[in-house]
Amino acid sequence: MSVWPPTGALYHANRRTNGMVHVGRSPIHGKGLFATLEIPRGEYIGTYLGPEAKKNGSHVLWVDAGNEWIGRRGLNRLRYLNHSASPNAEFDGFDLYALRRIRANEEITIDYHWD
Repeated sequence: MSVWPPTGALYHANRRTNGMVHVGRSPIHGKGLFATLEIPRGEYIGTYLGPEAKKNGSHVLWVDAGNEWIGRRGLNRLRYLNHSASPNAEFDGFDLYALRRIRANEEITIDYHWD
């Protein structure tokens, strides 16, 4: 049985994205994740970290692992991503990448809907 968070993992995960993103008030919903500086298209933004989720809930991200869905309850800054029908970022597994150039101070968004 693993213990969450592993020593210092959450601190280091947030520190790794510290210069790239910040959390602020969102015009979409409550808090949001914003680019601190310009992020080029295709750039790695961060990894959605947290304990495994057994059921849906706040800040749970589900990833299609082929034959099953795996969920994580987000505990780092990426949990503040909001939905957009025209997102500027997307997940590859639990890793977040820029779909296009994201301007400094622009809110980083993903599409919550699954196809």
